[in-house]
Amino acid sequence: MARIGVRALVRGRVQGVYYRQGTALQAERLALAGWVRNLADGRVEAWIEGEEAAVRELTDWLWQGPGQARVEGVELEAVALQGFVAFRVLR
Repeated sequence: MARIGVRALVRGRVQGVYYRQGTALQAERLALAGWVRNLADGRVEAWIEGEEAAVRELTDWLWQGPGQARVEGVELEAVALQGFVAFRVLR
């Protein structure tokens, strides 16, 4: 299966609710690479690379997030692969 890259911007109540860490745990479970970080405007940004089915599973999860999150929207953009080998939570 093909490897793809996706940039996601998630808005809603997604900071201070374990969203980044939850995303990283899901990404690791799915053997994905990339990163996730908080943005100054209250959104969360993620860069996700890996097998297409696994990337789609994680982007579906982004709509739910951890229990206390309240996701209002997820914007997805196809991006060129950057060759990440692990998934990290950026500060």
